[in-house]
Amino acid sequence: MRGRGPKRRRLFGLALRLLVAAAVAVSLLRWAYPLDYRDVIVANARRHGLDPALVASVIRVESGFNPEAVSPRGALGLMQVMPATGQWVAGQMGMEGFMPDHLHDPETNIAMGTWYLADLMRTFDGDLVLALAAYNAGRGNVSRWISERPGAAARDRSLDSRLAEIPFPETRRFVRRVLDGQRVYDLLYPSL
Repeated sequence: MRGRGPKRRRLFGLALRLLVAAAVAVSLLRWAYPLDYRDVIVANARRHGLDPALVASVIRVESGFNPEAVSPRGALGLMQVMPATGQWVAGQMGMEGFMPDHLHDPETNIAMGTWYLADLMRTFDGDLVLALAAYNAGRGNVSRWISERPGAAARDRSLDSRLAEIPFPETRRFVRRVLDGQRVYDLLYPSL
């Protein structure tokens, strides 16, 4: 009976170290995958029928959650909306007095970015790969790419083979990073 005490203490110590290591790992992942603007993300994602984890992942990949982000091509804010796209989306949403600087406001940017992503989902019949590719490369580019490559939009293939069909390396990386990030957000923030 005496031997059980030290063995239990060793097992308890090991279990405690594993729990601490797991907590540290989760903390590091939450640092790498932040969820700023959670309420705004969730409200707008749900309003437009999107997964909040997807929206958070798009924001992380596009801007790293920096509302002042400006891309080399001129996309603005958290979801990196191009000013011309913002003008069009504002008209579709019935927003009056839109100015490109409004895209630096997190609430406005997320509202417009989620509306636009949901519109792309409708345009591409709910195909997330094509909608994300269009979000990054433009609706016209993806429509052209689909028309030039028979079977490119077929959903019955593996994700890797579908990504390989995307002719733009930057867009391939974008789609992969967003989809991978979506899974991480789902795991880290299960209540989204």
